[in-house]
Parts: sequence; structure tokens; C-alpha cells
Amino acid sequence: MGYRLSRIVLTCLLGMCLTLNGPAVSAAGLFGSFGVKDEQELGRKFDVLVRSRMPLIEDPEVKLYVQSIVDRLQKAMPPQAFPFNANVLLHPTMNAFAVPGGYVFVQTGLVMQLEHESELAGVIAHELAHVTQRHIASRMERSRAVTLASLVGALASAFLGGGSGSGAMLAGSMAAGQTAMLNYSRMDETEADEIGLQYLVKAGFNPSGLQTAFEKIRRKQWNTGIDIPEYLSTHPDVGSRVNEIHARIAGMPAAVRARPQDDARFKRVKTLIWARYGEPEAASRLFMRAPATDCLASMGRGILAERRNQVKEARAAFDAALACAPGDPLVWREAGHFYYSVGDPKAATLLKRALALDPDDLMAQFYYARLLSAAGDRRAAHAYYERLLRRLPEDAELHYYYGRSLGEGGQPFQGFLHLAYSALYRNDRKKTDSWLEQARANARTPAEQADLDRFDSVYRERRVHWDK
Repeated sequence: MGYRLSRIVLTCLLGMCLTLNGPAVSAAGLFGSFGVKDEQELGRKFDVLVRSRMPLIEDPEVKLYVQSIVDRLQKAMPPQAFPFNANVLLHPTMNAFAVPGGYVFVQTGLVMQLEHESELAGVIAHELAHVTQRHIASRMERSRAVTLASLVGALASAFLGGGSGSGAMLAGSMAAGQTAMLNYSRMDETEADEIGLQYLVKAGFNPSGLQTAFEKIRRKQWNTGIDIPEYLSTHPDVGSRVNEIHARIAGMPAAVRARPQDDARFKRVKTLIWARYGEPEAASRLFMRAPATDCLASMGRGILAERRNQVKEARAAFDAALACAPGDPLVWREAGHFYYSVGDPKAATLLKRALALDPDDLMAQFYYARLLSAAGDRRAAHAYYERLLRRLPEDAELHYYYGRSLGEGGQPFQGFLHLAYSALYRNDRKKTDSWLEQARANARTPAEQADLDRFDSVYRERRVHWDK
């Protein structure tokens, strides 16, 4: 849950981290009072840095689900000065964290290893409480000789450094302030437990989610050695914190404690993540253990077989999933994508059925747009792509296929520009430069030059981090 991150960041805020872009500036001169605009700027810069260094899951089925939990929790909070924006990082660690300015990051390992939506919501609620209680921002107000760049760098070293390495790098500089920082961490984590639990309950979740999530993270580390937040694995007061959470829950009304676990959407997203991104052998065992009545497991086996280029096995698994769940648009969509990928005309029927069942399914729209483009109906395909880009402006795959379709349809400038965006959002500098050069060569109008200027603005922000 951001424990290691908070500990290292707070240590750095006492003046024990390196400034990235030149000498430190006094807090009074730079920030004075670290207000809402400062928090938003810090969060935005950190978000750009993470996007420049880490693989994010842009699949809307996954991303929008996590965002829906964040939105539900935010409605349970007092009014906030900014919205909370969720991102999903492709990383096996059971972790999540939030930074000032409302940027929330959930790692795929957390979703894969938990069992209930309330547990995921509990972890997120805890992290949101760190932001609403201004645990980092308040340190900024009291700090001296620290720049915004150094704080972004501290967050980066804590998160992007990974494992015990980042802790080891700071071990020498932490000695003087270690005790004080641990005391701050105890207070912060205890408050985040209490406030996060309040958010969880007010949002309508089963309150046990926070307690059982903490217990499962610790148990997973003990049983498998899987990487978890350093703070949770080593802090001697974790057991007492769990006990305190349990005591608070025990004092709640029976109706609150007995709230049902609504895990339908959580299980769908968990299946997708395991099938698409999980270690293949572990994912195979997971799906094979599922009962024959588990339609999602059949779909998962199909996606996994497709990953492994096992076409016969994938076809059998998807056909079984369709027979098992004839009314599930997710199953129809994934089957449609598979049949499209192997060149089977059955894909059109499947994708049309998926959209009939759920017209708002963004991935079904994306796959259908690709099918339309391949069939030569680029006008209809482009209408889908443009609507999707308004919802998913940084989806690299979406930009890639739209760019290809534009180029094949005789629009070279826009085609190369979208290919450049695709490479940019994949953090592929070589291809970004190559396609950008070709877009420049095909620019003919002031509007196209303005499009290039907008691209350059986005590119400059990312290039700063690529150059380091």
C-alpha cells in the first residue's frame, strides 16, 4: 500500500534526497504554503514521469473498473479540490499508492492476488486517505531547502527503484532521521487506516475488506516470498493495526458487517488480468482449477491459449465460454477478437453481438473498428476511432491502428502523427522520432502545424524523463 513510498518520501523531505534539476530552493521561496495548485502540479509531473518509465494497462475494461471504485470512494469523502484519476500499472507487486493532486496507481499484482472487490476498495481507500489527510503535502509545508523536482524524484526513486534496492540506496542518508520518520509513518498509517475505513463504509462496501486485504498481503509474502510493500512486511506494529481495524469493524452495526460481497465485475477484471498478463503456467493452473460452470475461466483459457499461439485450444475454450455464457458481452467480445486475429469471418458476427449486448463496450468498439478498416470501410472505422480517442486519449494501440488506417486511406500526415503518438505512449523514442519526422514532412496547412506543436508539447514532457 505505499508504505515504503511514504517512508522514503518523508525521509527525503527532511533534506536527505538529491535534487534532480539543480540546487535546492528554500521551501518558503518556492512554495510558501504548499497549496492545492502545488499538489496538482506535483501529481501531474509525477504522473508524466510514471507514464514515461512504467507500462500502464490502458484496457478500458480494467482501467475504468478501477476508476469506478475510486469514484465511488470519492463520493464518500468530504468535498475535494481535485478529482482522483486512477491508473493500473503492469507490475506483480501487491501494491497501490496515491500521490498529492489526486493520482492513484494500482498494480496488477494486487488485483490478481485479492479475492473480493471490498479488499481492493479497502486498499484504495487507505491510499486515498493519505492524500485527503495531506500526509505528504503537510511535510512539504514544514520542509526547507527542497524543490518540486526533488520531491518528484523522491517519489520516483521510491516507486520506480523497486524492491530492497531503493531502500538500500537511501540507507546511509536515512540514519539521522530514521526514528523520526518511522514515528511519522506510524501516525500517518494509523490515520489512513481509520479514515480509509470510514470512506469504505460510507461508500457501501463491506468493511472487512480493509482488514482481510492487509492479512492476505502479509500471508502471501510469508507463503510465497512475493514482493510486498517493505513497510507492511517489516513494521512491528502491523499486527496491532490489523487488530485495531478488526475492533472498529466489530463495533459497527450488524447490517454493515453483513454487507454482501458483490464481486461480479471484480472477477471479470481479475480474469482478464491473469489471462493477458499473468505468468502463463500460474494462469493455466488457476483456470484449470475452476469448475466447469465457471464461464469466465473458459474465456480466460481462451485468451491464454491465444497468447501462447495455441489456436486449436483457444477456439475450443472460446466456443465453450460462448455456450456457457450466451448473454455475456465480455465473452462475445473476447471471442470476436480471437476469431478476428486468426482471420475467421465469424469475428464480425461475434463483435456485432457483443455491441448489441453492450453498446458502451470500448474494447468491442475498438476491435470492430479494426474489422471495418480491414474490410475497407474506413469512414465507419474512423468514426469509431475518433469516439474512442475522446475516451482513451493515451491508448497506444488505438493510436497505432487509427494511424495505419488513416495512412492507408490517403491521409499521410494524420496517419504518421497518430503513429508517432502510439510510439510516444509506448515510450519508444526511436519510432517516435521516425514517425514524427515523416509527419513533419507531410504537414501542409497551419492546422497541421498546430497539431505538430501540440505533439511537441507532450513530447517535451516525456523526453525530459527519457533523457535522464
